[in-house]
Amino acid sequence: MTRALTIGFVLDDSLDSTDGVQQYVLTLGAWLTEQGHTVHYLVGETARTDIPNVHSLSRNVRVSFNKNRLSVPRFANKAKIKQLFGDVSFDILHVQMPFSPMLAARVIDAAPATTRVIGTFHILPAGGLQTVATRVLGSIVRRSIKRFDDVISVSEPARVFSNKTLGVSSVVIPNAVNVSAMKTKKPRKNNLHTIVFLGRLVERKGAGHLLAAFAQMPRRDAARLIIGGKGPLLAKLKAQAANLGIAERVEFAGFVSEEQKPSFLAQADLAVFPSTGGESFGIILVEAMAAGAGVVIAGDNPGYRTVMHERHEVLVQPDDHRLFAEHMAELLRDQTLADELHDWQQGLLAQFDVETVGPKIVERYRDALRSKS
Repeated sequence: MTRALTIGFVLDDSLDSTDGVQQYVLTLGAWLTEQGHTVHYLVGETARTDIPNVHSLSRNVRVSFNKNRLSVPRFANKAKIKQLFGDVSFDILHVQMPFSPMLAARVIDAAPATTRVIGTFHILPAGGLQTVATRVLGSIVRRSIKRFDDVISVSEPARVFSNKTLGVSSVVIPNAVNVSAMKTKKPRKNNLHTIVFLGRLVERKGAGHLLAAFAQMPRRDAARLIIGGKGPLLAKLKAQAANLGIAERVEFAGFVSEEQKPSFLAQADLAVFPSTGGESFGIILVEAMAAGAGVVIAGDNPGYRTVMHERHEVLVQPDDHRLFAEHMAELLRDQTLADELHDWQQGLLAQFDVETVGPKIVERYRDALRSKS
């Protein structure tokens, strides 16, 4: 019988957020626990208490990076890290990359030689500055990177970027989504077509482009747009809707919890995510498909193309508002096309399901353990 493993997920950020990297860690962590493994979370400043084995190793500060808001650690307490390794014998440290010299590097450097270190690389740059910053960070943590036994990238574009900036070779294994947990009963439809957006209200997620396109959409009086999420652009987006004369057709739903997410996405005839860039994958696209949204539409950027297999019917240029509007109108008008695309997207789900991805990750763990046994 294959023995259970003790795994430590290492993340510089907080687990209080629901961003993509946190979802990756928590989805895999929950699945691994269900398989009988012991999972710990070695993370930045985290307040939540609903997850067992969370070790908050630093105070964090909020910063802007890659056109997003995240928290970065101050110096992690070395004594606390040493004590943790004294209390827990980790088979695997699974580090989320790129990582900080303040926390993750200190954890890696303190790990016993018997502990294998696996990385998952998550990001793509939104601009040249982010590329330079990642290269600089890589040079700072070069010694820690040498400890890695294996590196995974969540997409082919992320693999190329990790090699370019950090000089690491990696294998592509996609982000994992708990597909069965996203399944929900479809809500009863009214006579209006429903277009849904869910995400942080920041510039690169494209909600402003969606509003502009919706304002130009033919027959928009037969549709409603629901924008879920919170963020610094909320007031600006509400003002934009009013200025475009579409305020009565747009609902700002506010924060949507993980528990509410499946039913929120399931109501969509079109679930639209017009991100302009900085995406290494597209967990929200897979979640919308899994929830049963009619058709999922994505911004045409490298990370989202990974999920959408570069199929042009479901990709849009967010800043071409006229074509964006016509694209949405066509999918609402042509039910045959919409049904065909829905069925195709449902067929994509298995490759991203944690039941498919999880065993591949565990096999990388076991390969790393065998290679140095």
